[in-house]
Amino acid sequence: ISGINMSNPASSSYTNFDANPGELEVTVLMPCLNEAETLEACIVKALTCLKRLGVQGEVLVADNGSTDGSPEIAQRCGARVVHVTTRGYGAALLAGIESALGRFIIMGDADDSYDFSQLDFFIDELRGGADLVMGNRFRGGIAPGAMPKLHYYLGNPVLSLIGRVFFRSPIRDFHCGLRGFRRQAALAMNLQTTGMEFASEIVVKATLLKMNIVEVPTKLAPDGRSRPPHLRSWRDGWRHLRFLLMYSPRWLFLIPGLLMMLSGLAIVARLFFGPWVIGPMTLDIHTMLYAAVLTVLGWQSVLFAILTKTFAIQEGLLPADRALERWGNWFSLERGLILGGFATVVGLALGGWATWRWSAADFGPLDPQVSMRWVIVSALLIMIGVQAAAGSFFWGILHLGRRRREFKLDGNGS
Repeated sequence: ISGINMSNPASSSYTNFDANPGELEVTVLMPCLNEAETLEACIVKALTCLKRLGVQGEVLVADNGSTDGSPEIAQRCGARVVHVTTRGYGAALLAGIESALGRFIIMGDADDSYDFSQLDFFIDELRGGADLVMGNRFRGGIAPGAMPKLHYYLGNPVLSLIGRVFFRSPIRDFHCGLRGFRRQAALAMNLQTTGMEFASEIVVKATLLKMNIVEVPTKLAPDGRSRPPHLRSWRDGWRHLRFLLMYSPRWLFLIPGLLMMLSGLAIVARLFFGPWVIGPMTLDIHTMLYAAVLTVLGWQSVLFAILTKTFAIQEGLLPADRALERWGNWFSLERGLILGGFATVVGLALGGWATWRWSAADFGPLDPQVSMRWVIVSALLIMIGVQAAAGSFFWGILHLGRRRREFKLDGNGS
């Protein structure tokens, strides 16, 4: 990884820095940015735990530009240091995963809020075949003052619930900072994010790839730093939510789009035949116009869902989707153009009918209660048809790129 410089302190009886990746059993990975107050305690606890369990392993500190002497403290305590110039929580962890020598990696914050001397559950589950072992602070216990009330009652529960609903994940504490995983599993996830949303990405991708995920109770204590934490509640909460939405085109685009499109179409269809009286309200052409707009917005959202998921799958950001594959096997650019063209022609025909009615009145004033119903439906079909044709071409371009990758040409054109 660009920007990494390793330092190799003297080895100990349970740490072998001359090993190759995968030869050690466990790497305890700590991202670090100015953690001089607590780093030594974390390293000592982790090394003591490895020694107590007889585990061949290492402690790896991924330093993200500390200016308080943290790298020197880490080396003095027997940890290996990897210097990461790209700023961000995720960037530090990505570099650490790439540099780790252990088959298993247990990552945790270096602020002494997690007890690195008690890693038994994580190592046992990893040895038992788990791909990802998540700590659960709500099951293990949260000491008074260890978690802000905003995180306890709103941030963690809401974001974890969204993650479970969107991705059917079994995890109930998405943002626990102490977690373990197989190094090869992490590499297979093709992790990308460099900020705090990395915590969500690893859970989401493990779930989408149907990896073996388990959760173990973990205690959370107040951190031992005198300075404020790097975490910014609203900023980082939004980054987590944004990531969850972007990685779920179904919930971001498809489901809202279908709801808007179907409800809009139903209202347009009802009002096409005349006013709709509901108690003291009378819905008429004005409501019909807004319902048509709602239908178009919903149709656009459905198109976005199909196109974004197709792109994400081709780029390796999301795993293959069987439902999308079945639909793609039936759909083609030509069929999309036929369907879009048909809707457009019908819309133009209705517009022609409305124009003929206008000419019959010598192009004078018309009763909007009658004429606008035809005009609204005409405009709606034209917009849907044109968007369907444009979306079909976009879909075709995406698949053209895939075919070009599949058939790579050499210099002789073979």
